[in-house]
Amino acid sequence: MTQQRPIEAISVLDGRYARHAGPLREIFSEYGLIRYRLYVELQWLKFLLRDLGMAEADDAALKKIDAIYENFDVDGAEAVKAIEKETNHDVKAVEYYIKEKLTASGLVHIKEWVHFACTSDDINNTSYALMIRSGRRQIVERLREILAKIEELAREYKSIPMMARTHGQPATPTTVGKEMVNFAWRLRHELRCLSDLPIQAKLNGASGNYNAHHFVFPEIDWMAASTRFMEQHLEISPVMYTTQVNPNNYMAAILHSMVRISAVLTDLDRDMWGYISLGYFKQKLKEGEVGSSTMPHKVNPIDFENSEGNLGLAVSMMEHMAVKLMISRFQRDLSDSTVLRNLGVVFGYMMVALASTYKGLDRVEANEPVIAADLEANQELLAEPVQSAMRVYGESQPYEKLKALTRGKRITREDLAGFVDGLESIPEAVRRDLKDLHPSEYTGLAEALVERYFRVKGQ
Repeated sequence: MTQQRPIEAISVLDGRYARHAGPLREIFSEYGLIRYRLYVELQWLKFLLRDLGMAEADDAALKKIDAIYENFDVDGAEAVKAIEKETNHDVKAVEYYIKEKLTASGLVHIKEWVHFACTSDDINNTSYALMIRSGRRQIVERLREILAKIEELAREYKSIPMMARTHGQPATPTTVGKEMVNFAWRLRHELRCLSDLPIQAKLNGASGNYNAHHFVFPEIDWMAASTRFMEQHLEISPVMYTTQVNPNNYMAAILHSMVRISAVLTDLDRDMWGYISLGYFKQKLKEGEVGSSTMPHKVNPIDFENSEGNLGLAVSMMEHMAVKLMISRFQRDLSDSTVLRNLGVVFGYMMVALASTYKGLDRVEANEPVIAADLEANQELLAEPVQSAMRVYGESQPYEKLKALTRGKRITREDLAGFVDGLESIPEAVRRDLKDLHPSEYTGLAEALVERYFRVKGQ
């Protein structure tokens, strides 16, 4: 059978989008899972030998143990899979593979300490914890690039007035930079939440009570020992209260955090799509690129559309996994196993989406003439400051009078000036300011809010 090429792949993550999901392959592939299992088994073995003194092992022996992991490659994973064909058990196959390597290295006397007192999920849940930690690093790195791009646009366009659109209708002006900073603040907050969430695992035996550990070595403080192993050797947080399986609360928290991040980015994607359709943003042209098979003029916002679609796929899976992985019948069932194997798919769709969002942001620029013209064409936006001044100076029925003048209508500067001239309670200086006011000048503290964000964003 010939080797499969990307164009033959069933999954887009291994085909069309392989370049974006590629960095996750060593983490979440079958090879990656086996490699992490091997790492955990060997770290536990060394902990038993060095920390707990279960058997004699000098520095030369420890180097041989380390070499099993350091020399492990795809061929090694294939060897594990060959063993699994006989055992019909994936974790046991890793154990047998390690024992074969120890025997070949002259360490047969320690081979029965491999997988000591462990149940399969002791190895699996720690492996997945390490995988998620590595996968999160990839996601966080890409998110930081997107955040930096959003902040770059916010700085560049902080002073450009823009008509806001509440309910899709003309609304109180803002600035382009302020609208970008809104997303920067949200993403920065969620990014901090995701980065700060703990990665947790358990290593406490078949039903979470250290039964085998305590029976053969009652003198050892196994709760302290497993905590020490997790924190010092794997650098993850221990979970003490479990059944046979990790309850996966931490995993649900991380997935839900990624759901919120996906919601922020989907909101950004849709707004950018809308601004492009309004002409507020132009997309930089790329030589040779085609926007439509029949309409040569088209420059479609495909990057934001691709991002939105892939975020939707990721969210649907994350929402299911976040709930499913916290549920297990009695002390354990295997319905979580096949779900966990799809973690790489979730992270893969996220990586594809993040690449698309970044690409979309990198090719847009504000179309200032269009933005300015739209503002000037909507003088009714000034109904708000006029009626606010009327309230302050005691003019009767300010809201109702402005509603009669502007609701559902386009008015001119002359219309508004005539209305202001007819106000009796407004001081002349204020009346003059209202008549001179343009929508582009009515942006409140939008620019100051952008400056404040950059001043305090690290706090």
